[in-house]
Formats: sequence, C-alpha cells, structure tokens
Amino acid sequence: MSDTRVLGPMGDSIVFENDRVRIWELTLAPGTDSNVHQHELDYILVILDGDRVAAQQEPDTASPFPEYFEADVTPNSVVFVERGGIETAKNIGAKPYHEFIIELKD
Repeated sequence: MSDTRVLGPMGDSIVFENDRVRIWELTLAPGTDSNVHQHELDYILVILDGDRVAAQQEPDTASPFPEYFEADVTPNSVVFVERGGIETAKNIGAKPYHEFIIELKD
C-alpha cells in the first residue's frame, strides 16, 4: 500500500441521500475500473446490467472477499455486503456494468 493512495468516491454520483441512506449510481464501460474506494458503511448492491465483473481488494482491506475475484453478473439481483472493503471494481465483461449502491447509515 502506498502512503500517497487517494480514495475516491464509490460511484459516479449520489442520486439520493437522507439521514438513513445514501444511494450511489455506478456505470463502468467494458474494460474500465472504478476509483479505489472504501466501504465505511454496510451496503446493498442493486445490480442492473452487465455480464462479468471483478474486484481487486487493497492489502489493508477488511473485506471477507478474496484479494481478487471475478463473477458473472446477474441483472436485477440484490446483494448485501458488510462494511470494511477497500477495493477497485473492474468491468471485465463485454457489456456496460450498471448498479446502485445503497449505503445504510448507522
């Protein structure tokens, strides 16, 4: 890990926020990566479209996921993930990847 690492936002934009949730929208074109970002809150992924995605975990992540993993995308699926991950999402598929990330505020 570099001492100069800069964490970016986890999505392209915040589409809704109140005192209980923050909702990000993320779209990744084929072959592109997200910002390196940290999940400081538990969250729900609402996966809208895509075909194949990967995640690269940072060395200091608290994520239960492997350092690098790939998965087929199931459009219109929902996944709950616990906080702690520091990662980069990667679209390794041929289609644009599109999701909403719903952060659950404590």
